Amino acid sequence: MNLEYFIAKRLIKGKEHKSSISAPIIKIAIAAIAIGLVMMMIAVATGIGLQRKIREKVSAFNGHIQIYNYDNNQSDVSVNPVSLDQEFYPEFKDIEGISHVQAVATKGGIIRTPETFEGIIAKGVGADYNWAPFEEYLKAGRLPDYSGKRNEEALISAYLAGRLKLKVGDSFWAFFLKEKTSDLPNQVRFEVVGIYDSGFRDFDANYMFTDLRHIQRMNRWSEDQVGAFEVFIEDFDRLEEKGREVYGSTLSTLDSQTISNKYYAIFEWLSLFDFNIAIIIGIMIIVGGINMITALLVLILERTPMIGILKAQGCSNWSIRKIFLYNAAYLIGVGLFWGNLVGLGILLLQKYFGIIPLDPETYYVASAPVYINPLHILVLNGGTLLLCLLMLLVPSYIITKISPARSIKFE
Repeated sequence: MNLEYFIAKRLIKGKEHKSSISAPIIKIAIAAIAIGLVMMMIAVATGIGLQRKIREKVSAFNGHIQIYNYDNNQSDVSVNPVSLDQEFYPEFKDIEGISHVQAVATKGGIIRTPETFEGIIAKGVGADYNWAPFEEYLKAGRLPDYSGKRNEEALISAYLAGRLKLKVGDSFWAFFLKEKTSDLPNQVRFEVVGIYDSGFRDFDANYMFTDLRHIQRMNRWSEDQVGAFEVFIEDFDRLEEKGREVYGSTLSTLDSQTISNKYYAIFEWLSLFDFNIAIIIGIMIIVGGINMITALLVLILERTPMIGILKAQGCSNWSIRKIFLYNAAYLIGVGLFWGNLVGLGILLLQKYFGIIPLDPETYYVASAPVYINPLHILVLNGGTLLLCLLMLLVPSYIITKISPARSIKFE
């Protein structure tokens, strides 16, 4: 092994790669490995980043699991109340991995200003509401505080604020229908204390956050009645498992649903990203491997006399093959080095400066989100090196067909 490594090292340090006809082919092979790694890193980081970001946005508005009355109501508006007197509230004690449970209620209404109006869904929340996800989305003002007495503070989206020409500190009237459509609607004068922008148009165009007690009063519910419970879990990868556990631990009069089921189309679309990422990785490895095979064959043909001399001195075919495989591993390593350098540079620029914009109407985000995981990078590097070397085993077999007498004769 030491002999093969020594000879390969001499080949690497020599002038062969700089002055021979194989030089441009080797440079192309190194560039192919580097470009392939860059593409794989971008595909993995942005694909997983987009999946995580969209999941975060959907769960910020809905929780990971929703618990509500077992009825036929399929709308986003709360109709039949649920009692707060539940074993799982304010926390699940018999299920691990549940980070938070909060009570909410929703009611459809209309915001009316002197110039225009917009239909909205008022989401009533209380003191137990987890505002942490919205800290990132807050664009102006502050988050509402519903820990004290009932108040008229409201959080609206930048989309609604723009259409209604509202800003922080402005007041507006909101109208909500009663059970009997013939009755005059409920009306509440709210004050805008904060404006958020999640970039998720489906939610931003509809949701306004207000005090839960307003919804309870308008629906004539008692203080211990809410529309639903939102449950947050610690590990999203265990969503379906935790969803089944939650369903099994609640009363038979209650139903539960995970956000992956409620927004099936969105999560089915996100699952396609895994397939696309796998296709990109496969194509890039194949392209890089083919370029390395070409480079290896050229090196073998150029070094045919050297191979004949080594065979004449008693070196086995496998020992000589290892010399060229060591050399190829070095070239792959050079390509991986430059690929990591360029790939991480692009990903960091995107993460902190958002140089690649996206259409929020299609992707629910304004710029491509990036998720950099050192483990993913190590796997990509190790996998590329291993698979390329495995692909090179077959072409290196040509060394066994080289005859020492004929190769030395024509040196």
